Amino acid sequence: MKSFKALSALLSYPTADLQSAIPEIAVVLRDEGLFGPRDLAPLQPLLRWLGAHDLFEVQETYVLLFDRARTLSLNLFEHVHGESRDRGGAMVDLLETYRAGGFDLTGTELPDHLPVLLEFLSTQTRQEAQGILSDAGPILVALAERLARRESPYAAVLAALVDFAGADSTTEAAQTLLAETMDDPTDTVALDQTYAEAQVMFGPDPNAGCPAARDVLSRMAPLPAHAAPQAPALT
Repeated sequence: MKSFKALSALLSYPTADLQSAIPEIAVVLRDEGLFGPRDLAPLQPLLRWLGAHDLFEVQETYVLLFDRARTLSLNLFEHVHGESRDRGGAMVDLLETYRAGGFDLTGTELPDHLPVLLEFLSTQTRQEAQGILSDAGPILVALAERLARRESPYAAVLAALVDFAGADSTTEAAQTLLAETMDDPTDTVALDQTYAEAQVMFGPDPNAGCPAARDVLSRMAPLPAHAAPQAPALT
C-alpha cells in the first residue's frame, strides 16, 4: 500500500528530496484510494507547506515539534514506556517482528519510530495494517489531538491514521494520554529535566512491556520469512 509509504515520507525529517517529491506523494494518495476525501482534504495544507515553504523553516518547525516536544514524539513506545528498560524490551520484540516479516531496518531510526512502522505497513495487507494501527490507536489519537491544539498541518496525517484505524478517543488509554501536560519545546530547562531518566536497555527481557505496547506487538503476526523487501517506490 503506497499510501503508507507516502505518509511515512510526510512524517520524516524534511529534505530537499522530500520537497521535490510532494507532487508525486499527492498523486499516490489521491489515486490509490486508501484514504477518502475526508482525510485527503485536510492533508492539502501540509502538502502545500512542505512543497513550497522555505526548507530551513520547515526543518526548524519539524525539530521543535517532534524532537523537542516529548509528548509529540513519533517514537511510539516512548508514550507508554518513556525511557525505561521496558521500552527496550518492547523494541527488541518489534524489531524481531519486522525481521520475521522480511523487513530489515537500514536507517538509524528506532523500530518504534512511526515513519518506520508506516513503511512496514506499506508491505502488509490492508487488514493487517488496520489491526496494527488499531492497537496503537490511543497513541495516534493523542498525537492527532496534540498536533491539532498546536494548529500544526501535521495533525492531518495523524487524523488520517486515526480514521483508518477506527481508533476511539474515549477509551481510558486515550484519555490518560490526552490528560498529560503538553511539553513546551522552547523551555529547554524543563526538557532537560524530562529526559534525565534511565537510558533505554535493549537487552532481551521476556517480561518487558506494558499491555498497551504488547497489544501493538501482538497484532504484528510474523509473516513467512523471505528476502527483505526494498522500500516501495511511490509510483
